[in-house]
Amino acid sequence: MAAYKARLQEYDALLSQDVIDIKALRRLCFSGIPDEGGRRALCWKLLLNYLPLDTSQWQDTLNKKRAQYRHFVEEMVVEPARLSKNGSGNNHVEDHPLNPNPDSQWGSFFKDNEVLAQIDKDVRRLCPDIMFFQRGTEFPCRQVVDDPEVERLHRRVTHAALASTSLTRKGLGITKLENCGRRSTTTEDYHPLPPGAEAHWEVVERILFIYAKLNPGQSYVQGMNEIIGPMYYTFASDPNIAFRENAEVDCFWCFISLMGEIRDFFIRTLDDSASGIGAMMERLMANLKHHDFQLWNRLRVQELRPQFFSFRWLTLMLSQEFDLPDVIRVWDSLFADANRFTYLIQVCTAMMVLQRDAMLQNDFGANMKLLQHYPPVDVQVVLSKATELVEGGEVSPVDPSQPEPSS
Repeated sequence: MAAYKARLQEYDALLSQDVIDIKALRRLCFSGIPDEGGRRALCWKLLLNYLPLDTSQWQDTLNKKRAQYRHFVEEMVVEPARLSKNGSGNNHVEDHPLNPNPDSQWGSFFKDNEVLAQIDKDVRRLCPDIMFFQRGTEFPCRQVVDDPEVERLHRRVTHAALASTSLTRKGLGITKLENCGRRSTTTEDYHPLPPGAEAHWEVVERILFIYAKLNPGQSYVQGMNEIIGPMYYTFASDPNIAFRENAEVDCFWCFISLMGEIRDFFIRTLDDSASGIGAMMERLMANLKHHDFQLWNRLRVQELRPQFFSFRWLTLMLSQEFDLPDVIRVWDSLFADANRFTYLIQVCTAMMVLQRDAMLQNDFGANMKLLQHYPPVDVQVVLSKATELVEGGEVSPVDPSQPEPSS
């Protein structure tokens, strides 16, 4: 207990500096951030480069970002909803739903709804192992809930659109992102709350919709909901009421920052590029070969390719492999690592190494099942093994300098 209190004091001392020592913060956060006092939410905002290191600039930054987000809501959610209800705006008197003009706001409205259909489907099933996302937020978006002319995003999605729209990413991997993983369980879709209230999943829906509007080249891709879920949960659970009230805004900007680093994983045309998911999977298997040649060779002989399991691990940053509290703990270390994708490679390698005894005995089918549905494990054991690999403590059972055995 005394050691834990000392650790809390170390965080508080570091976070109270006029200019945050980011290297010291990374070292501290790498071992896990305490839940108490909103420390994790604040540290994530710093580690994701949302808040500047100069604490005197925090309030000005927050004011600007929050005003900018309110503008996005007005422009991309509120105004299109009014257009839909009223038939046309004052400045678009010749516009109508059948207008073939590519500049027609109606054309944009219908195109947006194709994307919104998939977002709506995904967020209604977000983190089904907890009740959080179907509960009401304390701070619904007043721009939306207080305006009788604004049609909520979920009401713009028709059953026909849901039935016909599928934005599932095609490409690497043999399974859909939404259909496998510890936390992807069959569940009844979440329902909207009465007028004047908003569930947390509706807030996430709005964030993802605005992100898709701002990034038309990429738009929304299935799996982004699994990236934003743990982040929003962390911010919306902040005991600091001023931060909790602005969880939607802060989550949006942190999501923007994180996606700036991992967006290439979601773009199929970049799969084979140096920054794409294909290169990441190659790095993972090369790392496994370096640390455990025998296990690597077992997968090679069985032709159990990394696309079959690690595509989801890497793209979704393990958010589907562990329960939410464990995902959040893993992300403490990933966000704290200056080369976080290097550490992600080590964590994924550790997951395989920890199962080596079973995998060396299993046939192809059993190993496929094990890797696609990773067994329950103490996540701290995984992180400790990953750190051991980073430090070079793991010795390869077979010397990689020797010729590879034939299959």
